[in-house]
Amino acid sequence: MSAQSLYRKLVDSHTVSVIDDSNLLLFCDLHLMNEYTSPQAFAGLHEKGRTVPYPGQNVAVVSHIIPTHAEAVRSIRDPASALQASNLKRNCTRHGIPLFDTNDALQGIEHVVSPEHGMIRPGMVVICGDSHTTTYGALGALGFGIGTSEVEHVLATQTLVYRLARDMRIHVQGALPPGATAKDLVLMVIGRIGAQGARGYVVELCGPAIDALSIEARFTLCNMMVEAGARGALIAPDDKAVDYVLQRAPDIRGELCEQALAHWKTLRSDADAVFEIEHHFDASEAVPHVTWGTSPDQVVPVTGHIPRLDELVDPGSRQSAEQALRYTGLAPGASLLGVPVQHVFIGSCTNGRIEDLRAVAEVVRGRHVAPGVRAMVVPGSGAVQAQAEAEGVAKALIAAGFEWRKPGCSMCLAMNDDVLAEGVRCASTTNRNFEGRQGRGAITHLMSPAMAAAAAVTGVISDVRTLGVPHG
Repeated sequence: MSAQSLYRKLVDSHTVSVIDDSNLLLFCDLHLMNEYTSPQAFAGLHEKGRTVPYPGQNVAVVSHIIPTHAEAVRSIRDPASALQASNLKRNCTRHGIPLFDTNDALQGIEHVVSPEHGMIRPGMVVICGDSHTTTYGALGALGFGIGTSEVEHVLATQTLVYRLARDMRIHVQGALPPGATAKDLVLMVIGRIGAQGARGYVVELCGPAIDALSIEARFTLCNMMVEAGARGALIAPDDKAVDYVLQRAPDIRGELCEQALAHWKTLRSDADAVFEIEHHFDASEAVPHVTWGTSPDQVVPVTGHIPRLDELVDPGSRQSAEQALRYTGLAPGASLLGVPVQHVFIGSCTNGRIEDLRAVAEVVRGRHVAPGVRAMVVPGSGAVQAQAEAEGVAKALIAAGFEWRKPGCSMCLAMNDDVLAEGVRCASTTNRNFEGRQGRGAITHLMSPAMAAAAAVTGVISDVRTLGVPHG
């Protein structure tokens, strides 16, 4: 048998049947659903008189449309959104599918909730009607987003007609310098390979810098690889990943645990596996980064400068830069340092976990949100919220002038009450800075939680390293 990549091992172990050289029928261990990509799928299912044969391998979360106001009992006041949530509840009840509903104490963002409750294990295939399902590669699971028609197919069969991706490997040597995080690393990588640099590929990330990252940092890394066009992102499970899963999966005990551990040890690329593209990066170059445009690959180190148009050789890149600069109101060759912000948003499936909130608290302790800035922190789940409150992290954020909100997707994509007004410039820990992503005419600068915290207390885009905060 020829040498295989981790990606091909996962695909082969879940192949029900081969359709042709490029397509196969793939079994899906876990299907996650949200309120906005499932209604049409359930409707199609019911029109055909079909049921859900594996309800326990499907889980639903209300996350994108939910308000995050700090109220005791949350209610969705927007009629269209309320209908989506009620439809999801009715469909889950009808088919016996577990649901993290609006006022569930453990409710949150699907990509935060599922791993923290032990649903994601190495070697799984996990799908969801959301592109950031790549997050689960941090635990050695193949996760990817699917469309509404595919959601219906999975509900009916627990399988998916799947087109094979190609293999890419990214090696990251060295170590992150003080002040830099996984968010800075992934922004640097996306900036260098481009927003289409991994299109059509599942990317395996490896190297000493990856090994050194916490699991939560790996979630951030895998989450954002889709912004380079990746169809999946994988990190071979190591002791950190195994410990993370076993701490959250009480069902894996005794003989089952021994079997799982033996299998998980095989989940790595063979030494002579061939990858169609390989990239090499040095983590020591991943200083704090900030986006300047309207695509995640339009990014520079915070101490750098926005590219001058004559530096962009490719006509498409030059045209895209011109359009982005018109939208953001910035000038070619300008520095981002000192650019005023009116809003700071900390949260999302990219950076809404407890490590992210601890990093923010570390920056803002003894400081206060700058005048004229509105700063929000939205924990990624009810569990994260409870932990932050128990540790005193929430107290530190509130004391510094941040709004402490309820869990949800919130201002990541403006599908709820948290929407920026036109012209408002936001320092954001989210994953996309597209035009109108956080509100029509609003301007988004992607950065790490620590960098967003620095912007909050200074009122401008700042280099967190100049604040004298020891973190990394």
